[in-house]
Amino acid sequence: MPTKKFDLEDRLVEYTCRITDVVDALPATRTGNYFAGELLRSCHLPAISYGQAKSAASPKDFVQKMGIVLKELKECRTALKVILKKEIIKPAAQLDGVYKETDELIAISAKSIVTSKKNNNIR
Repeated sequence: MPTKKFDLEDRLVEYTCRITDVVDALPATRTGNYFAGELLRSCHLPAISYGQAKSAASPKDFVQKMGIVLKELKECRTALKVILKKEIIKPAAQLDGVYKETDELIAISAKSIVTSKKNNNIR
């Protein structure tokens, strides 16, 4: 049985698509519109920044670009936390998968930064 190749860029692109589905499910209220804007601004940057990181000019540049990936994913997670807590999308349980994926992508990005710093003696 062939194993599926792991591609973080593909996973981040899929994540962006999933978050845009969340945005489309938000109600057209002041709160819904606010979080829709926040998520739209932050959800596409991890994929784009990761694409830039893959062609970074140096290990330090890679770490900096991965830092942007991490920062934007954390921003998405915080917005999702509020949406879940306030039950802006009902049932809130339908967001469990995308929230879990956010946590996993944060862990992968953070570990990538730590590993790159360690392997390249970056402080």
